[in-house]
Amino acid sequence: MDTDVLTRITPGITRLEEIEKDKYTAIADVKMGPVSGSFKGDMEVADKTEPEYFMLKVKQNSRIGNVSADVAIHLKNVSEEETELTFEGDARLSGLLARTGQRVLSGVANTLTKQFFSALEEEVEKSKAANT
Repeated sequence: MDTDVLTRITPGITRLEEIEKDKYTAIADVKMGPVSGSFKGDMEVADKTEPEYFMLKVKQNSRIGNVSADVAIHLKNVSEEETELTFEGDARLSGLLARTGQRVLSGVANTLTKQFFSALEEEVEKSKAANT
């Protein structure tokens, strides 16, 4: 939950600032097909059951529309060096973003998810190398 690491590995996030425990302000630049925009909003880590579960609640606003999303993150310790992560989420779009972006949302979400987990894996490998 390090904000510097999350900013580096989350596609589109240009700034993430903790405003209080488990509450953040996020700035993101996102492109979905023909629609792109800069979003500013809030992210909250809620319903934590450490270390196996938490919910991300995101509300972002821009001139092209608004996004709100809830993402449930489940963590399962597999071994001393492995953790299985599963997630499920629901996003709601409004404005031009919803009218134009809805058609490409699934593809963009899959691409961003793959980019995030690839960057996360690289970050974990860097951290392991630095600690050995």
